[in-house]
Amino acid sequence: MKPTLVVMAAGVGSRYGGLKQIDPVGPSGEIIIDYSVYDAILAGFGKVVFIIRRDIEQDFKSAIGSHFEGRIPVEYVFQELNKLPAGFQPPADRTKPWGTGHAILCCKDKVKEPFAVINADDFYGQESYAIISRHLSELSASSTDYCMVGYAIRNTLSDHGSVTRGICELDSRGNLKSVVERFKIEKTAAGARFADERGVWQPLTGDEIASMNMFGFSPAVFRELERMFPEFLSANMRNLKSEFLLPSLADRMIKDGLCALKVLRTSERWFGVTYKEDKPEVIANVRKLVDAGKYPRKLWT
Repeated sequence: MKPTLVVMAAGVGSRYGGLKQIDPVGPSGEIIIDYSVYDAILAGFGKVVFIIRRDIEQDFKSAIGSHFEGRIPVEYVFQELNKLPAGFQPPADRTKPWGTGHAILCCKDKVKEPFAVINADDFYGQESYAIISRHLSELSASSTDYCMVGYAIRNTLSDHGSVTRGICELDSRGNLKSVVERFKIEKTAAGARFADERGVWQPLTGDEIASMNMFGFSPAVFRELERMFPEFLSANMRNLKSEFLLPSLADRMIKDGLCALKVLRTSERWFGVTYKEDKPEVIANVRKLVDAGKYPRKLWT
């Protein structure tokens, strides 16, 4: 069974401004999603599901959908604030999406096979797609042996500001033991550092494993998300910035004994457009990969 690639593209992108998911970075006008889907096809994925907002639907489809015609089946689902369980209504003043866990829950009717989850605006690298595809191709639709691609945190940082990362602890078998979301991580000469809950800087070596929201699941995960989401809403409905986040949910499922989550280490360097100032570096990195023969100069011919 070929796995499906689920692309989370409903984010507002408030720090960057504009519809960053369709901003060109390649030499022939390619966007990051083009490279993601290209790598996924190369790795053996059989379908792509885009999670988007209704208000960007036409722009998104015209900029992206035509690229993949005849190459891989594509479907769309919508993440909307009012897409909630029975008995819940979103606060009138809420504008922030409910988070990555909610995004995945929105595609449960379209995904019936093991699937990988990625962010639309993150470049993960060919090795990462290959290793997660191998794991998912051996997974049954009811298995709870999930996975995550883990990056050395030094390979995931921006030169232009702090980032949020899930810092992972592994057990002796290479399974995820816990993941803690750190909301202010930045580069240092020695590696990296993060600000703890008191605002005190704590050092990182740079070798710590970071989650970049590249997870692999079977459809069995929807059952747990459906159970946990109403609990989250009951506790957080009035917190307008609260989010139902995948790393935290994975951490909870592991601790509750509901799944195992293998960490698939990659040597790839992640890059993405977190800040406007990141874009020239992303363009330069893509150019290096094209010049090295990793990608054709014109991706879709």
